[in-house]
Amino acid sequence: MAELIPSAFSRRRFLRAVVVAVAPVTFLARVRVTAGKEIEPVVLEPTPPAGEQLVLTPEETAGPFFRPNSPLRSNFREPGVSGQPMTVTGFVLDRNGKPIPGVLLDFWHADGNGEYDLQGFRCRGHQFSDSDGRYTLETVLPGLYPGRTRHYHVRLQAAHGPVLTTQLYFPGEAGNESDSLFRRELLVKLRESKAGQVATFNFVL
Repeated sequence: MAELIPSAFSRRRFLRAVVVAVAPVTFLARVRVTAGKEIEPVVLEPTPPAGEQLVLTPEETAGPFFRPNSPLRSNFREPGVSGQPMTVTGFVLDRNGKPIPGVLLDFWHADGNGEYDLQGFRCRGHQFSDSDGRYTLETVLPGLYPGRTRHYHVRLQAAHGPVLTTQLYFPGEAGNESDSLFRRELLVKLRESKAGQVATFNFVL
């Protein structure tokens, strides 16, 4: 008779299984914030319900400062680059919420003083999303310059797909509302880590 009564451990496992079963499905990934120093989880938005698709990431102007042929790199913190350390990370997804590997992401932005490098490739570079659709950029918080709020530029292209040019913005910036290009849908999510601030944004192609 006693064998028919589940143990406390079994009951706990059953309750945990029920909770997991009813919770929204999310993507979980562990992202290295700084090489060899810290690994933290990044939780993406729940996948859309059946039949409901994600909204495509809005397109924005490239502006006058884009330069082609940027170097392949995911770390802009080289000697001479000023600014508060910032890690930008997230996933590239299709409209069904499925990660897309091998997407080209070309980033460029002003340094911490609000200046673009128009001669070389300071704060410029491209990378490819990994096998899980993830990207990570080690960089700095871009400075302000007249007429614009704080932002990053990025061009994305999946294999054989169209180019998406867009920008990323920061919440709580005084210049957001006065910047004619600002779009709330392009706000990053910010959090603090031991290595500095982390900005998260998931692109949808």
